[in-house]
Amino acid sequence: MAGYRKLGRTSSQRKALLRNQVTSLLYKGKIVTTEAKAKEVQKIAEGIIALAVKEKDNFEMVKVTAKVAKKDKDGKRVKEVVDGKKVTVYEEVEKEIKKDLPSRLHARRQMLKVLYSVTEVPTENAGKKRNTKEVDLVTKLFDEIAPKYAGRNGGYTRIIKIGQRKGDGAMEVVLELV
Repeated sequence: MAGYRKLGRTSSQRKALLRNQVTSLLYKGKIVTTEAKAKEVQKIAEGIIALAVKEKDNFEMVKVTAKVAKKDKDGKRVKEVVDGKKVTVYEEVEKEIKKDLPSRLHARRQMLKVLYSVTEVPTENAGKKRNTKEVDLVTKLFDEIAPKYAGRNGGYTRIIKIGQRKGDGAMEVVLELV
């Protein structure tokens, strides 16, 4: 007997489906799917959230100096003429960034193996590349989701049955973060 549900798909299709649903669950907070798929997604999502909770405070703050292009009041880069060429003016800025310790970095890479990248597109720009944002789901896991579940030992998701699907009679459920 298999240790997981095959869901009537080849291994590559199944892996892609589960990755997609786990990504959607963590990004949106809840998804509607069949009971069998939900139970498989729940296993994966619980593991990822547990990893995030375990490693949420495992970083150090580091000061870094970076060269940033100087900008005018309109947000355009300031240029000056040097030897007959226009050159962008840069200024040095000190930033404080989070540097992952080795175990958190490993956890981040484990999460990235499962999660797809998410691109946020505003509704007025549907179908266009302008103003789209790449959402860092792993950072969201560490900064928003993990602190919420810090005092909890497992049970980060819940399955609520909503009835049978009209077409094929499959039991539909809502899988959501608690």
